[in-house]
Amino acid sequence: MFVVCVGIEEQDLVEGYKAAGDDYNAILLQTVGDRLAEAMAEYLHFELRTKVWGYTNESLDNDRLIREEYIGIRPAPGSPSCLEHTEKQIIWDLLEVEQRIGMKLTESYAMWPAASVCGWYFTHPASNYFTLGRIDEDQAVDYAKRKGGMREKW
Repeated sequence: MFVVCVGIEEQDLVEGYKAAGDDYNAILLQTVGDRLAEAMAEYLHFELRTKVWGYTNESLDNDRLIREEYIGIRPAPGSPSCLEHTEKQIIWDLLEVEQRIGMKLTESYAMWPAASVCGWYFTHPASNYFTLGRIDEDQAVDYAKRKGGMREKW
């Protein structure tokens, strides 16, 4: 599991730009912050693959990295590979995120600060991303029952 963010002070900086009427720099800071958080999650994945998991022969050019031709995956709750946002709470609780670094989850499981990423790293060579396709109402209801009545938050 992992959780990364650009910095707790990011929102204060964005609000400062907005208060000064500088929407351009507010948007720019948010955009760069989002990319930096994603880059950090990807960098940590690279470090795990090459230094912890022992995939020392990984020498991929940028195109192959973008096509994710490495071993392992990095799914994140709320992404197409893991649509269920409530799984963030499990990560938050196990890693003690709020207590350790001050990041928060909103009632609807959005991360604060916004320039944040969380998820899991899987190392198995057969790990791959997939989608479930359309989920029918009966499946959603059944899942919500097993999840503990979370349907109303979707």
